[in-house]
Amino acid sequence: MGKNPRRKPRLLPDKLRQIRENLNLSQSEILRRMGLGEELTRNIISNYELGHREPPLHVLLQYAYLAGLHVEVLIDDDLEMPKRLPSNTKHRGAKTRRRGN
Repeated sequence: MGKNPRRKPRLLPDKLRQIRENLNLSQSEILRRMGLGEELTRNIISNYELGHREPPLHVLLQYAYLAGLHVEVLIDDDLEMPKRLPSNTKHRGAKTRRRGN
């Protein structure tokens, strides 16, 4: 591992807030919808949206599932969020496997 800090997605905080607002959810409601109400607090969601903290991968995955997005849309600053959420846009070439397999 290098000594330099890893590059952080600059637009991630705005994208997370956009998901929550487009789904008309409060910070507490999005926690419940993602099934993370026991694990996280509203204050932590606020810190993600303000860019003070970066969410772990399993939280990013839950945001992506909830919004109907592929997680790279959240992470890649060069990819734009769809205008409507949840999205039904499919990413060409991305395959999913059934859970439990």
